[in-house]
Amino acid sequence: MKIEIWSDFVCPFCYIGKRRLEMALEQFPFKDQVEIEYKSFELDPNADAHSTQGIYEALAQKYGTSEDQMKQMNEGLIQQAAEIGLAFDYEHIKPTNTFQAHRLAKYAKSIGIDKELTEKLLSAYFTESRNVGDIDTLVDIATESGMDRNKALELLENKTAYAEEVRDDQRLAQQYGIQGVPFFLINQKYAISGAQSPETFAGALQKVWEEDNQKPKFEDLSTSNDVCKDEECIIPPKN
Repeated sequence: MKIEIWSDFVCPFCYIGKRRLEMALEQFPFKDQVEIEYKSFELDPNADAHSTQGIYEALAQKYGTSEDQMKQMNEGLIQQAAEIGLAFDYEHIKPTNTFQAHRLAKYAKSIGIDKELTEKLLSAYFTESRNVGDIDTLVDIATESGMDRNKALELLENKTAYAEEVRDDQRLAQQYGIQGVPFFLINQKYAISGAQSPETFAGALQKVWEEDNQKPKFEDLSTSNDVCKDEECIIPPKN
């Protein structure tokens, strides 16, 4: 079973949805046969890498409201995160551009540590209040994830490295009509949009598994048993 996940590192529901899926997978008896692939999605491709605004100021400006109102609106979100063990520090979050982080994640995938890096980037942004659009910070996060420091720096300084792979994910999202994240695509057939409950994810995993593994692949329309098995051909007696 393969699950493709479109997400962004500054998307709170992406982190919540990721953790809820992981909770469902922990209870799934065939979790070792589930492949997870992260896809790039930028919520704001035009965002500054080094913004002088705090997250509440940026959100208030975007939605035409006050910072106090944005704080109240995000209380429920912070509580949702806390219920599954995630500590969101919205007071100190640093709004940024995520394109460089997505490029780094593509390289991480090529060396088999994309899952470690994805978790580190999400935690860095929402819990540790680090700027995941800053090159030096990204190099530190990459190193913490098990990547060679010099390799990470070399990649990030090369502005074209893995850029097309990021754009390919974004183009595919457009083809599929994906307008928001997180977006989960299971076996190229079933879609789940948003940070659904662990129960919803668990039900989807079970449904797909049963469909792919328990139902017969063909409907047998045979009327006799004239077959050869194990190098023997037995002619059934006539009635």
